[in-house]
Amino acid sequence: MTNKITQLFNIKYPIIQGGMIWVSGYKLASAVSNAGGLGLIGAGSMYPDVLREHIQKCKIATDKPFGVNVPMLYPDIEKIMDIIIKEGVKIVFTSAGNPKTWTSYLKEKGITVVHVVSSVKFALKAEAAGVDAVVCEGFEAGGHNGREETTTFALIPMVKEQVKIPVISAGGIGTGRGMLAAMVLGADGVQIGSRFAATKESSAHINFKNTIVDVKDGDTQLTLKELAPVRLIKNKFFNEVQELYQKNPSIEDIKELLGRARAKKGMFEGDLENGELEIGQIAGLIHEIKPAKTVLNEIIEEFNDVKRLIVSV
Repeated sequence: MTNKITQLFNIKYPIIQGGMIWVSGYKLASAVSNAGGLGLIGAGSMYPDVLREHIQKCKIATDKPFGVNVPMLYPDIEKIMDIIIKEGVKIVFTSAGNPKTWTSYLKEKGITVVHVVSSVKFALKAEAAGVDAVVCEGFEAGGHNGREETTTFALIPMVKEQVKIPVISAGGIGTGRGMLAAMVLGADGVQIGSRFAATKESSAHINFKNTIVDVKDGDTQLTLKELAPVRLIKNKFFNEVQELYQKNPSIEDIKELLGRARAKKGMFEGDLENGELEIGQIAGLIHEIKPAKTVLNEIIEEFNDVKRLIVSV
C-alpha cells in the first residue's frame, strides 16, 4: 500500500499511532513501527530526561521510522525540542498550539512536521506555517479535542478541499472499515489512538485498559472546555465536574477541582474513581486487549477485505 503518507514517513501502511499522554511510551511506538505503521512517543506526559530515555530505547527496539508527539500546551517545550533534535528524531507531530512557533525551526533541522487541527481554519494556518501534513481530528476523538465539535467525517472532506498537503484523519477510527471510510472521504492516512491504548504494549494501567474494553456508546463526553476540551469516560471525577458546572463556576473553581496530575492518576496509576480517563468514542468497538501488531494487522486485513467487497459489487 503506497500513497502520500507511506512515502512521507517511509512506512508500509498509512496508519499512525496516536501520541497519547501516559499511554504512548517506546514499547507501543516501536511495536507499531515494527508492524508497518508509524509509532509515536507521547511527550506530553514526560519530563525531558524521561523523553530522552524513551527515544533512545525506541531506537534500540526498532529500525523503522518513529516520531514524537509534542502538545505545545505543556511546559519544558524548549528542552523537549532540544532533545528531539539531539537524539536525531526525524518526525514530529505538534498539537495544542500555534504551528508557526516551531515548524520552521524543526524543518531547518531536517525534521518532517505534522500538526493536529480541528477545523479548516487551523488546517490552512498549519499549511501556511509550512507543515508537511495535517491531522484533522474530529469531535469523536479522545483526550484533548477541538472546541468546534466538528465530526471526523464532516471535517475530512472540508479540509481536503482547502489544503494541498496530505491529510491524516483522526477521531472515531479504530477499524479497517473506519479507515476505508476516511480514505474514501479524502484522507491520505489515519491516526488511531484509542484502539492502541488498549494494547499489551500500551503504558496505560491495566485498570484503565480493562475500563476501555467495558466502555459502551454514551459512556464518554467532552468536558472542561474552559481549560482545554477533553473527552472523558464518565466516572466519579467526571460527575464531580458536572456537579460543579451546575454552580456556574469560575475558571479558578474548575482548576481547583481539576488539581494536578489527574490524567496520570487515572490512566497511568489506575485510579478509576478520581482520575481523568481519556478515551475516544470508538472505545465502544474495543472488546479485547491485544498486541499492537495484531491490532494493526486486523485493521489492514479488514480494510482490504471490505475494499475488495465494494469493488466487486
